[in-house]
Amino acid sequence: MSRPRSMDVIENSEFITISELVLLSGMRYSTVKYYTEEGLLPFEQIDSRLVRRYPRIDALNRLNEINLLKSNGLTMWEIKGKILCK
Repeated sequence: MSRPRSMDVIENSEFITISELVLLSGMRYSTVKYYTEEGLLPFEQIDSRLVRRYPRIDALNRLNEINLLKSNGLTMWEIKGKILCK
């Protein structure tokens, strides 16, 4: 198991792990994982160990977009339709 990266390193990295995305976004791990499994969050599998790496800026922007749509009263079904039809 690798040593956790510092917040300074995370905030300046192009790609981050799901745990680091949770730290930056303040969301629950299960919520971020759910959005990933629903195809709402962009990620790449960089190595053969199947570790997902999220593009930091794009993933945080997408989480903000989802939160905005949720605050406007849209259901997850409607949010998914809006985001995936872009």
